[in-house]
Amino acid sequence: MTATPFDLTIRNGRISNADRTFQADIGVRDGVIVEIAPNLAPGAQDVDAAGRWVLPGGIDSHCHIEQLSGMGVMCADDFYSGTVSAAFGGTTTILSFAAQHRNDSIPEVVQAYSKLAAEKAVIDYGFHLILTNPDETALREHLPQVIRNGITSLKVYMTYDKLKLDDYQLLEVMSVAGEEGALIMMHAENHDMIRWIAHRLLERGHTAPKFHAVAHDKLAESEATNRAIALARLADVPVLIVHVAGRETVEVIRNARRLGAAVYAESCPQYLFLEAQDSDLPGMEGAKFCCSPPPRDADSQAAVWDGLKDGTLGVYSSDHAPYRFDASGKLPKGDATTFKEMANGVPGIELRLPLLFSEGVMAGRMTIEEFVALTSTNHARMYGLAPRKGAIAVGADADIVLWNPERRVEVSAGMLHDNVGYTPYEGRVLQGWPEQVFSRGRCVVRDNALQVERGSGKYLARGRPDPLSNRPAQSLERGRFSELVGLQRAE
Repeated sequence: MTATPFDLTIRNGRISNADRTFQADIGVRDGVIVEIAPNLAPGAQDVDAAGRWVLPGGIDSHCHIEQLSGMGVMCADDFYSGTVSAAFGGTTTILSFAAQHRNDSIPEVVQAYSKLAAEKAVIDYGFHLILTNPDETALREHLPQVIRNGITSLKVYMTYDKLKLDDYQLLEVMSVAGEEGALIMMHAENHDMIRWIAHRLLERGHTAPKFHAVAHDKLAESEATNRAIALARLADVPVLIVHVAGRETVEVIRNARRLGAAVYAESCPQYLFLEAQDSDLPGMEGAKFCCSPPPRDADSQAAVWDGLKDGTLGVYSSDHAPYRFDASGKLPKGDATTFKEMANGVPGIELRLPLLFSEGVMAGRMTIEEFVALTSTNHARMYGLAPRKGAIAVGADADIVLWNPERRVEVSAGMLHDNVGYTPYEGRVLQGWPEQVFSRGRCVVRDNALQVERGSGKYLARGRPDPLSNRPAQSLERGRFSELVGLQRAE
């Protein structure tokens, strides 16, 4: 027995998990929660959380960090600035992307991203693999090995010239994912619809940022989502549709789920708090609000809120895609940059949780338990991190955030910790803020100051995603089809 029973105690707080809220103290030893009970003995570090909400650390399962885009543009954030920014916003785990471009070797891609993150990350991290070249070597050798080594999710694209896969390739990747036990994440937009509209806009001289939203029509999103679900049903694998923006897409997913399809979905702050009209600003200012899919309108915002409430949209991520507002990012050709040439994406890794806490919990749109589910617990289950992450529970990592519900903060780019230089949420006043952040029992943020060194985060090799372990039973017809074509579920 050590001189004190705990390395850390957090006492007098109101603890919320996805299933309940209760009063208790938390005892931590060696980075793990070892006891939850009233009136615990003091620890070597003793934290009074009176008046605070004590929540599981956030998990951001969709962020682009130190990644070269398909257009050849490097993100503004590296694994240091990106994870520091995440931590200050109450996030203790990120799942970023290891991005394969057409001629890249998958093992070399994973090795390169792993080295960058190991040297710089201040919180725990894992990777999804972006796959753009599913050749025979990738399908038969590299993908199975990557999955078995703990990267149990694959992102694929239905649009972008240098990233997209055709339907046959998507089915091939889905087949391997089903065999090996990986979750497919789908960027669902119809490439040719977007290309057709964009061509006509450009030939008529419509080049301003606001035309990005016109080109990425809501039908391009809903059609591709419907097709992605059909492909996944044919391959008999689950699929997760990322960054859902439009009402029609929410309805496509909801209806497919009602019919028993194993389809899951995510949305992001930009689809709750931004609209297409935000990009209609003088000069190039509108580029700060452009991402794909683009934000829609107030009706689609309401649909996304409803989808988060009823479970149609089960996870809430940032899709942090940080590009500076200069020639290195959004404006490669300065003021002459067309909407087709600017880097796509908005920053959001630090404000993801405060925005939803303020406008969801404090505004009465959702319960604190729903907030925890959408921002942490569901991510852990969806991506093979549970029970280690996503809950305040005995045996889980001590990833814990103390939120002050009384603190009001006016957002400005200058208060944030990313390398972007602007925020699309400038001037918003938010109610509630994360004030102390613990990762594996280490205090990462306190008194608005970073408390840990670069490289102190740990890599997370993930297990089987929950959708692969708890899948709907096949119909007799689907079972026979799967047997005929050699599709098998991972056991």
